[in-house]
Amino acid sequence: MPEYDVVIIGAGPAGYVCAIRAAQLGQRTAIVDRQWLGGVCLNIGCIPSKALLRNAEIAHILRERGKEFGFEIEGLKLDYAVAVRRSRQVSDRLVKGVGFLMKKHKIDVHMGTATFTGAHTVHVRPDAGAAEELTAKNIVIATGARAAMIPGVQADGKRVLTYQEAILQETLPASVIVIGGSAIGLEFATVWSSYGAQVTVVEMLPRLAPLEDEEVGKELAKAFTKRGIQVRTGSRVEGIEATNAKVTVKINTGTGQETLEADQALVAIGIKPNTENLGLDAAGVKLNGRGFVEVDERMATNVAGVWAIGDVTGKLALAHVGSAMGIICAEHIAGVETVTLDYEMMPRAIYSQPQVASFGLTEAQARERGHEVKVGRFPFQANGKALGLGDYAGWGKLVVDAKYGEILGGHLVGPEVTELLPELTLAQRMELTPAEIARNVHAHPTLSEVLMEAAHDAEGHAIHI
Repeated sequence: MPEYDVVIIGAGPAGYVCAIRAAQLGQRTAIVDRQWLGGVCLNIGCIPSKALLRNAEIAHILRERGKEFGFEIEGLKLDYAVAVRRSRQVSDRLVKGVGFLMKKHKIDVHMGTATFTGAHTVHVRPDAGAAEELTAKNIVIATGARAAMIPGVQADGKRVLTYQEAILQETLPASVIVIGGSAIGLEFATVWSSYGAQVTVVEMLPRLAPLEDEEVGKELAKAFTKRGIQVRTGSRVEGIEATNAKVTVKINTGTGQETLEADQALVAIGIKPNTENLGLDAAGVKLNGRGFVEVDERMATNVAGVWAIGDVTGKLALAHVGSAMGIICAEHIAGVETVTLDYEMMPRAIYSQPQVASFGLTEAQARERGHEVKVGRFPFQANGKALGLGDYAGWGKLVVDAKYGEILGGHLVGPEVTELLPELTLAQRMELTPAEIARNVHAHPTLSEVLMEAAHDAEGHAIHI
């Protein structure tokens, strides 16, 4: 029976990063996964979807904006299957990289289904071969989450999809109803519409990206409508019916019922934790009311020696947050100095067109908490680099405490804003003020000047608006 210092169940961005950090800290480490290294993110999530989005960006320019850039292609043909195959190549390359990292750090990899048999023992059942028992001083749960479904609805992979079927299919649907107006739904809407599919986004709450600043949703709706995407916010799905030929979705718009028809429907309404059939009761691990594993700031569960990280905790279902949790967990296990995560200040990103990037409090949240708020903002339409790119929808917005100059939040919509966000999160973490961002000289012309200009605006002396 192999004995380890750390056994990690789940090899996604939370689990494999935790394994690497634990090994770096001298812990004898093993990782278990029932399907693949890299988890959902590398295999069927954030990585292949970004490859598809890059193809979609080029497709949109070729289809809709060629004349603007001075070129015209007769008989343009777009092969969506090639885009999907390219996304698989990108995914495969990174997955192989994770395998290399496991070997580099001498981490034992066990492929199979893991089940707790006690607080320090795990039974691993592979698809083929003999089962084995692993014992460890510490066991880390990093089993992630899966797509949530509308009650009474099942994904059939043909007419009704989750992100998994959507990311793998090589056929472009002529029409799609996207149910859910958050990151996954918005990104697939961008991809499919860029290739010419007729797309309708249905969101139950009053705006797209409902957890973001209110102005973000308005800007997205404007941009999506301009691209020909139909947006139905404030609309609740009351039924989905699939036939061999089509799918129908019944929605309640608040003023009446409506029936939508399309080739496919994508359900992207949230996630459910992968906590079933893990034997957590055998270990005595406590779950919250939604089935997520409860952890403290150290990533420790209620059971000594059992930890949990990533989406399975329900903290913030983002790959980079899971990785950060994994590092902190490994450092606590090894007893070395580490940090505490502020989940509210974690960066958030949506890779739609336009992109969305944010962190911290929205303007409304800041006011609700009693802050005297000042806002600095700057539009990409006045940014030279954005104009040169021909991609100038959106803006940058800083939410600032007027009394102390503390940065409370940042909200960006526009070209490559996911690449701009780290300047703001680093500034907030190091307790910099907008005045210091404004005085930091930014290269010209760059998209990052939007941050400098928004900071100037927050200080009351905007330069270019």
